[in-house]
Amino acid sequence: MAPAKKADKKATLDAAAWMFNVVTSVGIIIVNKALMATYGFSFATTLTGLHFATTTLMTLVLRCLGYVQPSHLPFKELLKFIVFANFSIVGMNVSLMWNSVGFYQIAKLSMIPVSCLLEVVLDKIRYSRDTKLSIGLVLVGVGVCTVTDVSVNTKGFVAAFVAVWSTALQQYYVHYLQQKYKLSSFNLIGHTAPAQAATLLIVGPFLDYWLTEKRVDMYDYNFVSVMFITLSCTIAIGTNLSQFICIGRFTAVSFQVLGHMKTILVLVMGFFFFDRDGLNLHVVLGMIIAVLGMIWYGNASSKPGGKEKKNYSLPTTRQQKHGAALDYDEHQGKV
Repeated sequence: MAPAKKADKKATLDAAAWMFNVVTSVGIIIVNKALMATYGFSFATTLTGLHFATTTLMTLVLRCLGYVQPSHLPFKELLKFIVFANFSIVGMNVSLMWNSVGFYQIAKLSMIPVSCLLEVVLDKIRYSRDTKLSIGLVLVGVGVCTVTDVSVNTKGFVAAFVAVWSTALQQYYVHYLQQKYKLSSFNLIGHTAPAQAATLLIVGPFLDYWLTEKRVDMYDYNFVSVMFITLSCTIAIGTNLSQFICIGRFTAVSFQVLGHMKTILVLVMGFFFFDRDGLNLHVVLGMIIAVLGMIWYGNASSKPGGKEKKNYSLPTTRQQKHGAALDYDEHQGKV
C-alpha cells in the first residue's frame, strides 16, 4: 500500500475511534444521569461493576466466535492494572462526594499535567512549546466551562489526589501494556474486564451504602429503571472498548486533551435534555476556548518535534573513534 493511502487509512481509523468513544461516552453519561437523577439509582460503583460484567460477556462471546485470539498477560501486570483502575473508580466517586463540584472539576483537569509528567518521566517524551501552550489553552477553556464554586478540605483533597494519580496511571498502563505485550484492545479488555467486574461487584454494594446510606438490594426496581440499567450496561461495552482503542492508538495525554470534547458535548446535551439554565455566555466562551485549544493541540502535536521521545545518544569521542578503528584493523587482519 502506498504511503499516502496508508496515512489516509490511519487518519480515517483514528477519526472513527474518536467518534466511537465520544458517542458512547456522551451517551452513557446522559443515560446514567437520567437513571440516577430521575429514577434514584445512586449506586455508581455497583453500576460500574455491572458495566464490566457486561463487557466480560461480550469478550467471551467474541472469543467463542473466534474474533478474539488467545493472549497472555502476566498476573503481576494484571494486578497492578486492576489496583490502578479500581482506585480510579472508587477515588472519583469518593472525591465527588467529599468535594465541591468546582474542586472536583479542577481535579479532573489536573489529570492532563499528571499524564504529561508520567510520559516525560517514564517514556522520556519531549513536548514542543506550541504543544504545551495548546494543552494550557484547553485547561483554561474547560475550566471556564465547568469550574464554579471551589472549596477544599483535607479528606476531599486526599480523595482527589488518589483519584487523579490512579486514573492517570491506569490510562498510561493501557497504552503501556498494549505496546509491551502486543495486545489488541479486545485482548487487553478480555484480561482486565472480568477481574474488574468481580472486584467491583463485591466491593461496590458496601461502598455505595457507605456513600449513599442506601442498599442496592433494597432499590425499587421497575421495568423502566431496569431498562435504563440495561441500556447503560450495553453502551458501556462501547465506552470501555473505545477507551482502550483510543489510548492504544494514541497516548493517555492525547486521550485526555481531546477527550474534553466530551465534556463540552455533555454540557450542550445537558442543556437540551435537563437544565436549560446551564448554558450562558460564560460557558459558551469557555467552550470556544477549549475547542480552539484542542484544534491547536492536534496540529501542534502532529508536527515534527511536537511530541517526541528524547534522544540520549552519546557523542563519539576521538578515543572511541580510535578504538573502533583498531578493532576494525584487527578484524581485517583476522580475515
